Amino acid sequence: MTKVYSIVEKVIEVCGNFLIEREEHIKMLVLAVITGGHVLIEGVPGVAKTLTAKSVAKALSLKFSRVQMTPDLLPADIIGTKIYDQKSGDFKVLLGPIHANIVLVDEINRASPRTQSALLEAMQEKQVTIEGDIFALPTPFTVLATMNPVEVEGVFPLPEAQLDRFLMKLPMGGLSREGIRRLLRLDLDAIEEELKNLKPVVSREEVLEARRELKDVWVDDSVIEYVIRISEAFSTHRAVRLGLSPRGVAMLLLLSKALALAEGRKYVIPDDVKVAAMYTIPHRILVRPELLPDGLAKREALVREIMSKVEVPRP
Repeated sequence: MTKVYSIVEKVIEVCGNFLIEREEHIKMLVLAVITGGHVLIEGVPGVAKTLTAKSVAKALSLKFSRVQMTPDLLPADIIGTKIYDQKSGDFKVLLGPIHANIVLVDEINRASPRTQSALLEAMQEKQVTIEGDIFALPTPFTVLATMNPVEVEGVFPLPEAQLDRFLMKLPMGGLSREGIRRLLRLDLDAIEEELKNLKPVVSREEVLEARRELKDVWVDDSVIEYVIRISEAFSTHRAVRLGLSPRGVAMLLLLSKALALAEGRKYVIPDDVKVAAMYTIPHRILVRPELLPDGLAKREALVREIMSKVEVPRP
């Protein structure tokens, strides 16, 4: 049993009681925190995006903060600013909500491009600059950004540079018929009470220990070649205008390692890469609109089609 496997199982066990049909989402959020990656959560309002993020943070003993994005939000509202203290006669720093282990950026596409860009340094460098002074962010640090896929009025689409910084895109849909039945049996106040009474089951030190476990995962040369063939397949496909960046390829392998550990293995198999591809690739590629008019809706299908044609290494 790996440390990552143990952590994932513990968090799912304590959160699964009131987070209906969200086991896979809990697992992927935990893996994002362990790897130090960021997640773009795509879903309509009311599917428990915030509740899931808060629950995972609490179960992992990590500091959680939330930023509600609006068009008039300024970068200083996120990263912090300096104010003049009349008592001391000096300037003091007020740190913004970005200074937490897990930061939920709600409706990221509602913020102006200027404010969205304020997240770039934080997400990539794990630090922010406030009026010339550099402040390191806590470790671990993960941004969970939500996006409503059906709203097109008053939103600012994320640029490719920002999308590429997300380890994965995590679609969060509605519940099945049985899931709705289970939800209706629960009282909404009872769910809030469950979250309030949720006890941490993993320490911050255990999370960092699990992160070190990633270095011990064995990746065979055949799997490396498989990842390279996947990258080449997307770069040369006629419907793809821009394929995977080197960062995208590296994140595909990183998530594959984390998925292997979550299954209790310390070696990567092609199936890990196949699963990781569906989370790490769709939001990264640019499609040709003339060949794929409803590109955003069809990216997942395109990824599956291209993946199915890439030769899989045999044992």
